[in-house]
Amino acid sequence: MREAFARDGVVPLPGALDPGQLAAALKAYDWSLANPSPRASRIRQATEGTFFNDLFNPDCLTGYRDMLQASPLPALVARLWGHGPVWFMYEQVFLKEGAEARRTPWHQDSSYLTIAGPDLAVVWIPFEPLPASASLEFVRGSHRGPLYNGSSFALGDDTAPLHPHASLPRLPDIEAQRDTHDIVSWAVEPGDVIVFHPQILHGGAPTHGGARRRTLTLRFFGENSVYDPREGGAGPPISGFHKRMKAGDRFRDPSFLQLAGT
Repeated sequence: MREAFARDGVVPLPGALDPGQLAAALKAYDWSLANPSPRASRIRQATEGTFFNDLFNPDCLTGYRDMLQASPLPALVARLWGHGPVWFMYEQVFLKEGAEARRTPWHQDSSYLTIAGPDLAVVWIPFEPLPASASLEFVRGSHRGPLYNGSSFALGDDTAPLHPHASLPRLPDIEAQRDTHDIVSWAVEPGDVIVFHPQILHGGAPTHGGARRRTLTLRFFGENSVYDPREGGAGPPISGFHKRMKAGDRFRDPSFLQLAGT
């Protein structure tokens, strides 16, 4: 699994969470829905379906600390890297339900973050069973390729850049050229997780009328992570953080919770 994660940028971990651990993750997810942050938003789409997203809640640890400290996920991430320590960076919650909700455009999480390095991991936790066709999709090995401009999630053009005047190249139209990319996805059941590097190209399938897709992602970083500023601005939005850091500095801040390793 460690070799696959380094090579492919993504690995499925079936049954990583037992029922109690999954319930704790769902309790944290529900806390996020009940306590939306100033960054909570409904992503633009052509239907009346819900596509809710929230992240970087400044009070996140109020609802997440106990779950994170008891979870096996930080130790699993350390094993995928081959070493600790592991710090929690932030959470992100997604809710798709109601009428058909648009697919999540292809993008790289790293485009929106000021962090780089091999010791990065996003743990994707689904709360409903999903066939591979409705799960998260990845371009295998793309975390080792170029970093693209972020998607602005514009309707009608998934590749429209978040920062049009930045030097990062525009995203390729992967959905229109699926046959030319090594796209992988996995069917998942509650308790399964998928772990991926934030620089991998990925996107989410749409949901159809009457379906619901609740997913939680937990983002972690480790020893070999550095500050890497992005043109146009990027996260995490911690007061004074960017003034204290310069490109290439080890990515550290006292506000990040250490969970595994010393």
